[in-house]
Amino acid sequence: MFAKKRGHTCLIASSMATIFLLMMVLYGTIGTQQQAGSSSLRMDHQLDRPLYKLDLSWPKSSELFTGEVFGVAVNQYAGVVYVAQRGENIPKVLVFTTDGDFLMAWNTTTLEMPHGIFLADAASSNPTVWITDVGDGPYGHCIKQYSPSGKLLQTLGTPGQAGSGINPLQFDQPAEIFVHDSGEMYIVDGDGGMNNRLIKLSKDQEVLWVHGEKGHNPAQFYIPHSVTVDAAMRVWVADRGNKRIQVFNSITGDWLGTWGSCFTEDAPYSVRLTPDKRYFVVVQLNTNQISLLDAPPVGQIGQCRVVSVIQLADEVKPHLVDLDLKTGALFVAEIGAQQAQKFTPFSLGANLL
Repeated sequence: MFAKKRGHTCLIASSMATIFLLMMVLYGTIGTQQQAGSSSLRMDHQLDRPLYKLDLSWPKSSELFTGEVFGVAVNQYAGVVYVAQRGENIPKVLVFTTDGDFLMAWNTTTLEMPHGIFLADAASSNPTVWITDVGDGPYGHCIKQYSPSGKLLQTLGTPGQAGSGINPLQFDQPAEIFVHDSGEMYIVDGDGGMNNRLIKLSKDQEVLWVHGEKGHNPAQFYIPHSVTVDAAMRVWVADRGNKRIQVFNSITGDWLGTWGSCFTEDAPYSVRLTPDKRYFVVVQLNTNQISLLDAPPVGQIGQCRVVSVIQLADEVKPHLVDLDLKTGALFVAEIGAQQAQKFTPFSLGANLL
């Protein structure tokens, strides 16, 4: 099982040995090549150094994680991290500062099985938290908007009723929502349910376009699991069941291309951009990896290229991620380890800010 106790760095030899042993247990060896059959933090092939390092001090109260951690969302302006977890008779959302202090737990009864979580309107005076609920009970199969303190503000979909309707909107195990600064919404609907859809909504929540066919061809999906939008207004979708990322024009919905060569061993589960828009952060749950991929320039899609890999220990099962757009810190939700973790950029690494 993944150790949750955090040590403090000391200068004396015995403490350094303890820290080294802890890193060996959690992340295996650290080197320029990955040993066959080992779990390691692999060095970046192009930069000859990893871009991120584990922050052992975050959070300061890791024992507060009491369920399977599925998602994280960061408000970079408030310095707050929201962590969504599943389990019986436990708080479904824990709130920490980006420095690791515990702030509060949501005791809402309106969440059954949180999956994706997204912080919207971070720069405004009224930020909100959107959570997709894949539960099968009376509150599931919908997407909910909450205040920062956990008050339910509105619901998309029909709670407790799985469906494929457009007007009114219905969902079946919606995986994730991405809310653009414009207020437009992008939803991947179908974490194993009847739907395999990418839906774009206007800021008034009217359907603008949909790709909703199950299959393996371009613009078809099999378990679309995560979605993000880049500065060029291209929509990137982790098409989990097809082991690929698909790219679309956000205005027209037109298909632009596919990345698949980086995912021959395991599917992409989460896709996010670093603050400088240079890298995509992609999680692969079954191989316990977090990869950084080069983001292509405007007008190009090309083929994916991995520039750095964080190899986690066996059975950690990273699921979804988010980034602090102010500091570049990476927060990872880990189902198997039942915790969230923070990784910070190396000061001498690539500029992620």
